[in-house]
Amino acid sequence: MLCNICHKNEATVHLTEIIDNQITELHLCEECARQKGAQMEQHFGLADLLAGLADLGQQFEVVGKTETKCPNCSLSYEDFRRIGRLGCSECYEAFKDSLGVLLKRIHGSTQHLGCAPLKKEKETKKQQSEIEVLKSKLQRAIKMEEFEEAARLRDKIRALESKKKK
Repeated sequence: MLCNICHKNEATVHLTEIIDNQITELHLCEECARQKGAQMEQHFGLADLLAGLADLGQQFEVVGKTETKCPNCSLSYEDFRRIGRLGCSECYEAFKDSLGVLLKRIHGSTQHLGCAPLKKEKETKKQQSEIEVLKSKLQRAIKMEEFEEAARLRDKIRALESKKKK
């Protein structure tokens, strides 16, 4: 796949943007991604955004007032505040006290929940609305004395409700 900007080099960076359920994909080569990244950094100030969200402007204090560093990559907390990026996976553990505040503000939780809870919630609402529609049809069938149709609807409602409970 070729770069969407220069149309010459192979795309190695793939960005996906979702705004109001509209998905926009951008495929960039390394050079164009570097330029685009610099533009985005100047425009949005990622480090400033992260600092603002987590109130990172306050000095991070540890016992003895020594600077906390990641034992794996030696990134200091001050470096993280300045560049807005962690150095490795172990940084999460090294800076967990301060990152917890940041993650909670950005994601609403300090634990990754993934998409499953949202999908499950939507599915439950869909089932509930289907049950409500069937109940209204059941009431109509009873009024019209269509007892075979009413029995069929009743069974369908029971099946959906038992599925919902599981």
